[in-house]
Amino acid sequence: MSDFPALPGLYQLMYLHIEPISTILPAIMIWLFPGATWFHHELIPDATPVPPAGFMDSRTNMAIYQLGNCYFLLGLISTFVFRAARDALPNNPAAQERIIGASFTALAIADVTHMIWSWIGLPADLRYNPLAWNSMTHGNITFVIVLLGGRLAWFLGLGRKRYFYGQPSKGKGKAT
Repeated sequence: MSDFPALPGLYQLMYLHIEPISTILPAIMIWLFPGATWFHHELIPDATPVPPAGFMDSRTNMAIYQLGNCYFLLGLISTFVFRAARDALPNNPAAQERIIGASFTALAIADVTHMIWSWIGLPADLRYNPLAWNSMTHGNITFVIVLLGGRLAWFLGLGRKRYFYGQPSKGKGKAT
């Protein structure tokens, strides 16, 4: 892995590689295989078989494809913005950290709302029964908790050197 002071070690692995793959993959699964009908069915764990293609109305089908596009966008932003910060600012870890931190702030807010809506959307009998969740539910709740935990650890400076966040401001209220 290349030198990336603002996103070292495990953080780099998680947010420069694993997270983009985990957000781009659902888009591919919706658009190509196994498809929007499968994805829609898997959102709520149950034992019923996947309905045949074409069972969803046009609005639901459109919403699932748009959801795939949102996943794709998140993966692309992480992939391109983080790499751009690394490559354009190799000798400026404070600037790298400001860009990563701004992105992590937005992503952390999205993590929290995504988990809340995913959990609220579950039937009451499944909300408190993670053993009955399927891989989709664990991806939408459990894996997002891991991602959020990593972001919070990054903000706390755990396992990394801080260059901007947690450093004293220089000048009149302007951090550099």
